[in-house]
Formats: sequence, C-alpha cells, structure tokens
Amino acid sequence: MSMENTVVSPTQLDIDKVRQDFPILHQEVNGKPLVYLDNAATTQKPQVVIDALTYYYQRDNANIHRGIHTLAERATAAFEETRQAVHRFINSNEPEEIVFTKGTTDGINLVAATFGRANITEGDDIIISGMEHHSNIVPWQMLCEEKRANLKVIPVNDRGEIELEEYKKLLSERTKLVSVVYVSNSLGTINPVEEIIELAHENGAAVLLDGAQSTTYLDIDVQALNCDFYVFSGHKVFGPTGVGALYGKRRHLEKMPPYQGGGEMIRSVSFEKTTYNDIPYKFEAGTPNIADVVALKAAIEYINQVGKSAMRAHEEELLEYGHRRLSAVPNLRMIGTAEKKMNVISFVFEDIFHFDIGQMLDARGIAVRTGHHCTEPLMSRFGLEGTVRASFAIYNTKEEVDQLVEGLQRIVKMMGK
Repeated sequence: MSMENTVVSPTQLDIDKVRQDFPILHQEVNGKPLVYLDNAATTQKPQVVIDALTYYYQRDNANIHRGIHTLAERATAAFEETRQAVHRFINSNEPEEIVFTKGTTDGINLVAATFGRANITEGDDIIISGMEHHSNIVPWQMLCEEKRANLKVIPVNDRGEIELEEYKKLLSERTKLVSVVYVSNSLGTINPVEEIIELAHENGAAVLLDGAQSTTYLDIDVQALNCDFYVFSGHKVFGPTGVGALYGKRRHLEKMPPYQGGGEMIRSVSFEKTTYNDIPYKFEAGTPNIADVVALKAAIEYINQVGKSAMRAHEEELLEYGHRRLSAVPNLRMIGTAEKKMNVISFVFEDIFHFDIGQMLDARGIAVRTGHHCTEPLMSRFGLEGTVRASFAIYNTKEEVDQLVEGLQRIVKMMGK
C-alpha cells in the first residue's frame, strides 16, 4: 500500500491536506460541521491506518508465529515489522525490548504484576505524582496493599506542576519504583522527566514513564531518557484502539516473571513443568491483537512522514492561540498554567456545570471532554469535580478554536453569566 504525501515544511503543515487524510472529520454532528477537540481521549485515524486494517483482514488474516503456510508467514512478518517500527520510533536498544499490550493501562498493570511483585516488599516505597491518571494510581495501590508497601505522592503546585523539591524529600533507600506521567492528560503539563529519572536512579529506584500523551508530539528516545519502562497506547498516536506497547530494559524483562500463561509465552509444556519463551514473547500469551498491531505501523509511518517538528509547531501555535482566545471569554478560569505544556486546555466556569457546557457545545457539533478525566485526585487538589477539556491534534485549526470560543460566549450569554 502506498501513502499519499502530506505536504509539510519543517515548521508548517498543509492543514487542508492533513484534514483530507482523516475521513471522520468530514461529517455533521447535530446539523453542524464536526469540530473534534477531544484528542487527549483518543485521536482520529488517517485513511492509511484504516486501509492497513482492512488490507490485513482481506489479504493476510492468519494466526502468527506458529504457522508455516503463506498467510501465517505474511501475518507474522507484518506483526514483527510493527515491533521494529516501534523500536525505531522510541529508540529502544533492540526490538526485543518492545512488548505489545492492549494499551498504556495494560502496560502499567503488566509491570506492576511482574516487576512490582518480584521487587516490592513490605515497607518499600512506590512514588507517583499528584497528576496521575487512574491507570497509574490504582495498580500501585493494589500492589502496595498486597505487599504492605507505601504509596507516596509528589505534590502539584497551583500551576499544575510537579514540586521537585518535595519529590527529592520523598526519595530514600526504601524507594523501589517511581512511576510518573510524561505529559498530564488533564492539564497538558510536560513534566521534567529527565531530572525525575536521574534522581530516582541515584536512589536505586527504577522508573516507569506513562507516555500516553507524550508519544505523538515529543521526540521519544528511551535510551537517552534512561527510563526503565515506557508505555503508550496506539489510539493516542492516530492508531487503532486496543493496542499499545511496553518498553522495558532487557535486564528487567528477562528477570520478570510472565504476566499471563498460555500459548506463545512458552518454550515447552509438560504436566510436570513449563519453561518460558524468550522476551518479548514471554509476555505475549495467546493470540494477540494482530490486525491492530499491524495497523499501528501505518500510524507510526504517518507520524514520521508528517514529521514531529511540524506537528509540534502546529500544536504549539494552536495552544497559544487557544489560550489567548479563551482568556477573553467572560468568567472562564483556566486550570493548569504550567510553563511547559502541550495541546490541552482545561477550564471551568464558576456558575455553569462542566457537564452542561459539554452538552451545549455538542449541540453545536463541538466535541470536548468534561469530567475528572480519570484524574480524580488531581481534580480534588484544585477543589473541582471536573473541568471542560479541549485538546488539539494536527488536523485542528484556528477556525475551530474560534468556533469553540463563539460557542462558549453564546453559552455564557444564554445562561446570563
């Protein structure tokens, strides 16, 4: 399959061309042209990803790794080509350090259930931050309860930034793992992960980075970051739902016990004893999500072709424009004003419930997210039940920001606020 060239310069996207790549955008919702501003929840899919999924089922569908017939060999090759693509995309040391998962949540749970259970003992500390997604809170709570370990939380300041000095105070010889989000899904804050990782390693702790929101736009080099684990989801990088990847340093993956038992993760099985497969297959029990893994490669290739530098420049321009335009809306208060942030603007109105705002915007064809965004503790930190969140992607435009602002102004006027 060939991919049409999306015309870009290092700093400028051809937005009209980019938008043509995403068929879902060209529809009406409630009689209005769709304005999709819920990209932190999931991104839309370019036609090449849809085509890759269809192509696999029409031509190559077969189970992988164990078949010797032609379809099985083609499916296996396509599956493993995606592993190579992910390896290059985040610059792991080798493809074998890439484990396919259902997504970020599954990757974190895998690490908690294997590395965590093998290395955390009574009295040990696990450190997370106050802005974590529930997926990076609950697995560690469960592990701490099981192991009688301690879960410690790095505070977040009023701008929505991690307080590094407080983090340093939490670190000790008891710290075995630090697990933090690279970019906040609720606030857009870009965390200083390089310093977080270095400080953790100085105290002998391993580090997991939740890369769900960072992988699309930031240049990810797990070797340069020196993180021990990195997780991300396909559906946040213009790929399919239900697929993601876990990176782990080989020395960790080889020591970790299997996550699940079944086919593929074994080398030999008898009723007396089972020996396990090499990494990464030791962690990929059963028939995987083959088609979506194959289509993930098309999403990665699309990002590479468009170019992260051009994507970032466009996203930063939209973010600055969005902040400026939304700041002029009466009674609107921004939540999350970190110095370093990306593609998310969260806000509230003191006298209008966030859910109502979401419904009224939807009536105008504008899709935003409302609620606590699976970061309930963070919302509590700001004394809120939830926010309205507008989040941008490469296919969004300043005109769509203007439509959001116009919609909000109408709501304020209608509500008499």
